[in-house]
Amino acid sequence: MLFNSFEFLFVFLPSVLLGCLFLSAFKFSAAKVWIIFSSLFFYSWWNAFHILIILSVMLFTFTVGHSMLRVSDSRLRKALLVLGLVVDLAVLGYFKYFIFFTDSINSLVGTSFRLDPILLPLALSFFTFQKVAFLMDIYQGKVKKCLFVDYCLFVTFFPQLIAGPIVHYRELAPQFMKDGALHLRISNFSVGFSMFVMGLFKKVIIADSLAPLANMLFQQAADGRVPSLADSWVGVLAYSLQLYFDFSGYSDMAIGLARIFGIQLPQNFNSPYKSASIVEFWRRWHITLSNFLRDYIYIPLGGSRCGKTRVFVNLVLTMLIGGLWHGAGWTFVLWGLLHGVFLAVNHAWQKSPMSNWGGRWSVFPSW
Repeated sequence: MLFNSFEFLFVFLPSVLLGCLFLSAFKFSAAKVWIIFSSLFFYSWWNAFHILIILSVMLFTFTVGHSMLRVSDSRLRKALLVLGLVVDLAVLGYFKYFIFFTDSINSLVGTSFRLDPILLPLALSFFTFQKVAFLMDIYQGKVKKCLFVDYCLFVTFFPQLIAGPIVHYRELAPQFMKDGALHLRISNFSVGFSMFVMGLFKKVIIADSLAPLANMLFQQAADGRVPSLADSWVGVLAYSLQLYFDFSGYSDMAIGLARIFGIQLPQNFNSPYKSASIVEFWRRWHITLSNFLRDYIYIPLGGSRCGKTRVFVNLVLTMLIGGLWHGAGWTFVLWGLLHGVFLAVNHAWQKSPMSNWGGRWSVFPSW
C-alpha cells in the first residue's frame, strides 16, 4: 500500500484519521494504540508474515534497551548493547546479504552452494538503523526513559515506517508525550496536507513521467544496443531527476502525513542538486541517513580527529557501509567506494590553497 495508491488515499488514511479523531477525544492512549495497530495493518498489506519478524525484533530491542536503562554497571550495559546490535544486524544480514555473500564466495573459490530465495521484509534496512540508533542513544545517555507504548508508536508510525526519514526515539517520544499530540488540529492538517500534496505531485507527476525516458536507456543497454549520445544524456538526466523526485516526494509525503497528526519529522532533502561540492551534496541528500552514518559510523571510527590519512580511510569505510546499506550487490559497494573517494578528495581540496581559486565565480563550474 503505497502513499500514492487509491487504497491508501481513499480508504486507509481517512479511516485512521476518523479513528484518531474519535479516540483522542476520549482517551489519549487509545489514539496511540489505534495508530500502532493501523500502522501494523499498513505494513502487513505487503506480507502479513513479515509482521512477525518486525514484531520480534521490535520486542527484543525494547527488552535490551529497557534493561540497559535499569542497570548501572558499565560492563553489563556494554554487553547488552553488543548483544542488541549483533542480533539486530544479524537479522538484517540474513535477509538482505546472506545470498549475496554466498554467491560472492561461490564466485571467489569456485564452490556451488545454492540457497532458496530469501524474501527481504519491507523497509528492514530503515527499521534496523532506527533500532541501532535507539540502542546507541540509550548507551550514550541520550535517552533516559522509555515507555512501551511510545516505543511501539516510534517503531511502527506508518508515515516513516517504509522509506524514512530515519528518526530517533529521542526526537519522536517527547512529541508523543506532549499534550495535544495526535489530536487533529486545523493548523497541523493544513500544513501537513499541503506538504503531502506537494510530495504526491513530485512522485506521480514528475518522477513517474520521467521514468519511461530513463527506462529507455536501461532497456537499450540490456538489449546489447549502444545508445546514441543524445539518448545517453536524456536517459542519465531523466534517471537522476526521477530518483530525486521519487525519493524526495515520498519523504515530503511522510513528513506531511506526520504533521497532520501533530508530529514533526526531520527534513530529509534540501535541494541536493544545487550543491557545489560532493561534501555539500551529502549534507543535502537523504540528510537523516547522512547524519546516521556520521554519528554512528564515521565519528566512532575516529572521524576527523585522526591524522589526514586516517580521516580519508574513515570516509571511505563509512561510505562503503552506506553503499552496502543501499543494496546487496557489488555495484552498490563500488558506488559507496566512489563516493568515499570523492569525499576524501573534496576534503583534501578544501584544505588546500587552491580551494579559493575562483571566489564566488567558481560556484557555477563546481555545481
